[in-house]
Amino acid sequence: MALQRLPFDSPIERYAEQAGQLLDAHRAGDADALELFHHHHPRFLDSETPWLARLDLGPDDIRQAPLDASDAQLALARWYDFGDWRSLASYADAVSQRRSPVYEFECAVEAVIHGNVAELQRLLGARPELIQARSTRVTHFDPPEHRAMLLHYLAANGVEGHRQKSPPNAVEIAKLLLEGGAEPDALMWAYGGECTTMSLLVSSSPPLDAGTQVPLVHTLIDHGASLEARGTGNWTSPLMTAIVFGMHEAAEALVSRGAKIDNVAAAAGLGSLEDVVRLLPSSDDESRQKALSFAAQLGHTEVVRMLLDAGEDPSRYNLPGTHAHSTPLHQAALGGHLDTVRLLVQRGARLDIEDKIYKGTPLGWAEYCNQPAVADYLRSVNAPR
Repeated sequence: MALQRLPFDSPIERYAEQAGQLLDAHRAGDADALELFHHHHPRFLDSETPWLARLDLGPDDIRQAPLDASDAQLALARWYDFGDWRSLASYADAVSQRRSPVYEFECAVEAVIHGNVAELQRLLGARPELIQARSTRVTHFDPPEHRAMLLHYLAANGVEGHRQKSPPNAVEIAKLLLEGGAEPDALMWAYGGECTTMSLLVSSSPPLDAGTQVPLVHTLIDHGASLEARGTGNWTSPLMTAIVFGMHEAAEALVSRGAKIDNVAAAAGLGSLEDVVRLLPSSDDESRQKALSFAAQLGHTEVVRMLLDAGEDPSRYNLPGTHAHSTPLHQAALGGHLDTVRLLVQRGARLDIEDKIYKGTPLGWAEYCNQPAVADYLRSVNAPR
């Protein structure tokens, strides 16, 4: 069975029907149902990495697990990115009240993510306060309530997964919201911290894929968004966040608008040898380690060489907030940066280190991520899988 997402204002009875269908499909051994349970029921998720399906379980394990109606309801609620069935039921009750603040906010969210300018104008004309309203959804993320505002939804990040999309007219929607009073640096709660629209935007793939990421960066800055760090957690600096997630054009756009290259990690991520030379002598150990992580991930081979010459260890795990489950060699292999991979190996990077989440070696990453040239080279130096 392939479940279809229900409209945002569906009654709880419709969700209950889907939960019943899901349970029946599980009992019939349906592959889609088994996968949904595996990836969304807490019983089948990794205890240390709670968003990751347990790697030691296969379809037969999920099929043989004794599941009942409450299990199906829980898995379905989490598929919709609610914390549990109770949270989903509370939401469904709120949106069933057609003039309620929750219903009108959710209507506005739908208009934003689908680029429906006329509908958004109508809603804001009737309820201007929607610009400042926040989501009341209770999710299974950290923290449980993301409290996103309408502008945050344009970042297509940190909110419910099926709403992470960027309409072609995202800039027009952004201007409508910003000129209507949306705060460009307002914080929402996501990824264990507090994030601005900008930091979420420059780490988000839907706007990148839609070609709206860089135009939205400029639009936010034009309307007063800060280039400095805001919020808490790992993703406070727009420039550093863009670099961590390999969003090179977004990072360059931020620099073009005045973001400062004031640490060696930023310089390394941008591939700026001149700035690395300038900043390396005064940098601390943490900045240097991050610099190697970024340069390897993005394939800036000459920057990697400079950092290795300065004594950086190519076999250390990356620091928190810089893909800490992996090493520089993993990231270089993932990106298909053959010259960087060769240099790291020649300078002593260990080939047998497994990443902390998937338990894969650099060769395993290269094979899984379809980087044949890197995989061939690593096999030629007897790298283990």
